[in-house]
Amino acid sequence: MKYSTEIKEIKKYISKKSNLNFDAVDIFSGAGGLSLGAEKAGMNILIAVEKDLNASKTFLHNHPSSKILCEDICDINPLDYINPNPFIVFGGPPCQGFSTSNTKTRSLENTNNYLFHEFLRFVKELQPSWFLFENVEGITSFDNGNTVKEIKRLFGELGYSTTEDVLFASDYGVPQHRNRFIMVGNRLGINFEFPQKFDYKVSVEDAISDLPSLKNGDNINELSYSKSISNSSDYAKLMRKNSKKCLQNFVSRNRDYVLERYKHIGQGQNWKAIPDELMQNYKDKNNCHSGIYKRLNASLPSVVISNYRKNMLIHPFENRGLSVREAARLQSFPDDFIFKGTLSHIQQQIGNAVPPLLAEVIFKAIKFQHEQALN
Repeated sequence: MKYSTEIKEIKKYISKKSNLNFDAVDIFSGAGGLSLGAEKAGMNILIAVEKDLNASKTFLHNHPSSKILCEDICDINPLDYINPNPFIVFGGPPCQGFSTSNTKTRSLENTNNYLFHEFLRFVKELQPSWFLFENVEGITSFDNGNTVKEIKRLFGELGYSTTEDVLFASDYGVPQHRNRFIMVGNRLGINFEFPQKFDYKVSVEDAISDLPSLKNGDNINELSYSKSISNSSDYAKLMRKNSKKCLQNFVSRNRDYVLERYKHIGQGQNWKAIPDELMQNYKDKNNCHSGIYKRLNASLPSVVISNYRKNMLIHPFENRGLSVREAARLQSFPDDFIFKGTLSHIQQQIGNAVPPLLAEVIFKAIKFQHEQALN
């Protein structure tokens, strides 16, 4: 009974204060994929924390009304910048130690595994109504599942009920089969439900077929689209909503022998299609990761856009790597979203981001269920 009374008092408090602005705090923000989704869902990003200078510049350029703290999160007292009780705190701590693709440092000793304690500290000090914690799917199996149990326990001690799942971006309108672990918590006693999957998929061709044809090493900031907006897919229309020209058509320059390898790879194929005589610099070709030299299948959602330059992801029709704008499209960043930094820094920012469309769907569900509970 006491707990129920406390929940009612919290609801009254929140309803009065009301979070009418749906104020939000983004930590480990990167370029701002989560924040963009939150803004599209009607939330107001008060501050963001991002240690990387280039990513923070990208964030500030695309979220000019927000304050970005380009500092080590361990040195930040959030109450110096924001009043307690914002609507939501969200973010994804660096996850190298949890990733199943990282066989070298995937261990309990990896210090990146414990940066979620900084996330926990922000939640403890700010006491938001909600939080959203995202990470790689590998966190679910790390330490035999005990890591997720411990995170749930720690948030429970702060008074938050939690729901978690692994979501695939391709189930929510993103043209990429990207999987992310999402934990949502609130201190209202609401049993949060993740949004239903969409009844359609967006393919690579839907996503990028209206973008200009390019060549290896192109570095062209502004080009016309290859199709009129009326002849483009619904997804492309959404991405082009605020853009007249296609910007940031930057393609890494690969060597001639790499381009020769590309010629042998069909859609959906990878390095296995390359003749042995063209792979002689590999001591053991069989040790290659399945994602290396992968040509995208135009008729399906893309494979994961992570380090797409290093992995040599190949355009579905042209013998070259992906451009910045193509990779951004596959991550669901709209065409008016501009990335800052060198090409390699931009590629990393895109690869590390949470797809904004996936974020938007989740934040809309949070906002809807919050409002339903208070009515």
